[in-house]
Amino acid sequence: MKFINIYFLRIEMTNKMAESLELSEAEKQKKQYDTMTKQPIGKLLVTLSIPTIISMMVTNIYNIVDTAFVGVLGTSESGATGVVFGYMAILQAIAFMCGQGGGSLMSRRLGEKKLSDASKYTSTAFFLSFFLGFGMAIISFLVLDPLVRVLGSTETIAPFAKAYIVFILLAAPFFTSSLTMNNLLRYEGKAVLGTVGMLIGSVLNIGLDALLMFGLKLGIAGAGIATAVSQIISFSILLRMFLRKRTQTKISIRLVSRKPRDIFNVLATGFPSLLRQSLFSVATMLLNGTAGVYGDAAVSAMSIVSRISFFPMAVAIGIGQGFQPISSFNYGAGKKHRVRQAFWAALFGAELALLVLSTPIAIFAPYIIRLLRDDAQVVAYGVRPLRLMCAGQLFVPLTMMVEMGFQSTGARLLASFGSSLRSGLLFIPMLLILSKVRGMSGIQEAQPVSLVLTFFVCIYLCRLFLKRVRSE
Repeated sequence: MKFINIYFLRIEMTNKMAESLELSEAEKQKKQYDTMTKQPIGKLLVTLSIPTIISMMVTNIYNIVDTAFVGVLGTSESGATGVVFGYMAILQAIAFMCGQGGGSLMSRRLGEKKLSDASKYTSTAFFLSFFLGFGMAIISFLVLDPLVRVLGSTETIAPFAKAYIVFILLAAPFFTSSLTMNNLLRYEGKAVLGTVGMLIGSVLNIGLDALLMFGLKLGIAGAGIATAVSQIISFSILLRMFLRKRTQTKISIRLVSRKPRDIFNVLATGFPSLLRQSLFSVATMLLNGTAGVYGDAAVSAMSIVSRISFFPMAVAIGIGQGFQPISSFNYGAGKKHRVRQAFWAALFGAELALLVLSTPIAIFAPYIIRLLRDDAQVVAYGVRPLRLMCAGQLFVPLTMMVEMGFQSTGARLLASFGSSLRSGLLFIPMLLILSKVRGMSGIQEAQPVSLVLTFFVCIYLCRLFLKRVRSE
């Protein structure tokens, strides 16, 4: 009899613990819901943007340091990093498609208080990203020689590009799924957790670059190994966040949706991100190809310009990515007035950040380029396009916020159109036309001109978006 009493007492204690745990989870969900739907927009935008900005800035600092390290090896090696950067943009396109597609759907379900559906989209997006990255790596290994040519390699750049890209391919599924998890954490409103994983990976990458490239004298192959190792470590840290239940949603193979409709929804919602990054990658290849006519110094210069000009853009994009979870969550919760408030706050913040950061870069352009590659010809090719990009990027925030706003609220077609405009629909024709008409000067002018033209088209799209989020 005593044994039976103890048995039932244990059951009762277990049930109470389970109820307490469920209450705790419910309290966490309510707290997160209240934060996303009631906290002042300015404070919430800053809270969500800062971790993303830090993550992107550190990643960009790594890219610049990596370019400087490789630049010590030679002009052809420096050009190779720009060539492989175009391929990495394709992997990013896959990652962002899964991460922002699944994240937007997940965040809206959290706004509707449908936690199980939210976890379904999180798990589906993660595994989809991993296996798409794996598939891309296999295909790329099979066509490696023509691949580096298509990416824009010259005869002298190709051997270095191959030595670098091999290690990128080995880590491709970890790279794509890491970026996907980072986006999922952002859309859940836990950008800090995503920043931790990306931050550790980027800092480690810089240290490994120095050790492997110069300490062990592995050259550009050492840069590739460092990138691969750091991506795998970032992957492990980010996955641990989900497995250790530090998030509302879960990653589990059992939660992956078997319904084609759900998979289609993830891909379709994330398609603007795929389109944006893919067009950017194609544009980068064409940029390398057209600049390659003028020699390795021109390819190296345009690669360096891309890395430097992205530095202020990283802050603007970070603010935009802070806006996205606010937009999708509140749109799902029916609080459209908060979506509008967040849109204007993000637009103002991004514009101010670009103005403050781009001005000194434009003024000191020759000195900054020389820090990355001390070659008079590279500096001569790079100063003018860097200054033009600093001016052209001031027209980007409106187009970026409109595109992200449409994507986060499920307007797939308009989001895709906005993405294609900014990333290549105007840039690619401008590049082909101006390179023929004005030579190297036209190559330098193509992207800034396309950014200005995109701005004027997006004024109309902005009106459509604000109409979409007008309160009933």
